[in-house]
Amino acid sequence: MLAKIKSARDGLRKSEQKVADVILADPDNSVQSSIQAIATKASVSEPTVIRFCRALDCVGFQQFKLRLAQDLASRGTFFYRDVTPEDSSKELTGKLIDGAIASLVHVRNQLNYESLDKAIEFYVNCDRIELYGSGGSAIVAEDAQLKLFRLGKPAIAYSDPHIQHSAAALLDEKALVIAISHSGRNQDLLTSAQIAKDSRAKVISVTATKSPLAELSDVNLSVDVAEDSDIFSPVKSRLAQMVVLDILAVGVAVQGGEAMLQQLAKARRAIDFKFV
Repeated sequence: MLAKIKSARDGLRKSEQKVADVILADPDNSVQSSIQAIATKASVSEPTVIRFCRALDCVGFQQFKLRLAQDLASRGTFFYRDVTPEDSSKELTGKLIDGAIASLVHVRNQLNYESLDKAIEFYVNCDRIELYGSGGSAIVAEDAQLKLFRLGKPAIAYSDPHIQHSAAALLDEKALVIAISHSGRNQDLLTSAQIAKDSRAKVISVTATKSPLAELSDVNLSVDVAEDSDIFSPVKSRLAQMVVLDILAVGVAVQGGEAMLQQLAKARRAIDFKFV
C-alpha cells in the first residue's frame, strides 16, 4: 500500500496529495488515527480523505486503514532501505538484496490475476509483439524479447522513440504492444502507446498503478516499487518488471500445452551445438 501511494501520488489532486504526504510521513501512526485526525493533519476536509482512499481502490477509510495495517504487518525481514554513501560493503549488500526480495514479495502480493489472464489472452490472439521501453526499461524490453520470441510469434524490442512511433503507426488489430515504464509518465512512451492504440493494436503496460500509461493501456500489469529517493539502486523496479514479464511468458507457455513445449524444445535444440 505504501508503494502504491507513492506511485499514485503525483496523479492525485493537490488536496489528496496532502493526505498522501501525511500518511507516508508516519504510516504507523496513520493506522491508529481517525479520519478526523488525518484530515486535520493534512489541512483538508474529511470527504477529501475519502476521495483519497477511493483513488487507491479502497471503498472507504476503514478498508484503506486495514490494507495499510496489513502492509505494515507483512514487511517482515525484507523491506526497502535507502543506500547512503556512509554504508559499509556489508550494509549496502544487505540493503540491496533485501530491497530486491521485498520488491518481488510486493509484486506477488499486488499482482492483479484478472489483468494477467487478460494479458495472456491478448498474446494468444495476436500475430506479433512489439516491446517499447527507454532507459532502464529498455533493458527489460530486450530481456522480454528473448523470452517471447521463443513462443512462436515474432517479437521485437524498440528503445528509440522515433522508431517506436513509426513502428506503432504500422501496426494493426492483430498486433500487441507491451509498454514498460517505472513511472508511467514518459511522454515519448505515452505517444508510442497512443499511436499503437490508434492503429488498433492492443496495449499491455507494465508500470505504476494509476499512472498515465496505465490508464491509456488496455490492461496494466502493475509494478509499484518505491525508488523515489533510492538513487543508488534502480535494480528493484527492473527486477520486478522482469519477473512480471517472466510470469506472462510462462503463463502463455503453460497455456500452450504440449505444442508449446515442442516449440520451446525446438528452439533449445537449435543452439545445443554451442555448448561443450
